[in-house]
Amino acid sequence: MIGKRIQHYRKQKRISLTELANRAGVAKSYLSSIERNIQKNPSIEFLNKIAAVLGVEVEVLIHDVPPYGYQLSLNDLEWLQFAREADNAGISIHDVRHYVEKCKLIEQTNEKMNNETCKQ
Repeated sequence: MIGKRIQHYRKQKRISLTELANRAGVAKSYLSSIERNIQKNPSIEFLNKIAAVLGVEVEVLIHDVPPYGYQLSLNDLEWLQFAREADNAGISIHDVRHYVEKCKLIEQTNEKMNNETCKQ
């Protein structure tokens, strides 16, 4: 849970909720709701601000991995970069899922057409 990880690193750095919110430039009430798991899906922009103040990588807040001595695979790093680029372009997770479903449908249609062509 992202909120618990934020809270863990905040307390580890001995930073109050108010101080973290002020230094990151985010609303204290929103930060509190994230930490208490009331809000569960903070934006990448929000996480970037929090991670910068806490001195950790965003990935550490998203995934339950230790901040030191852990290497993300090249594939993981590419997916994280893709997610950042999509977010910066205003592309939502819903948009990506919709695109994937359309690609699957096109692939199925092409396979069906190829099978029918081979039968003739």
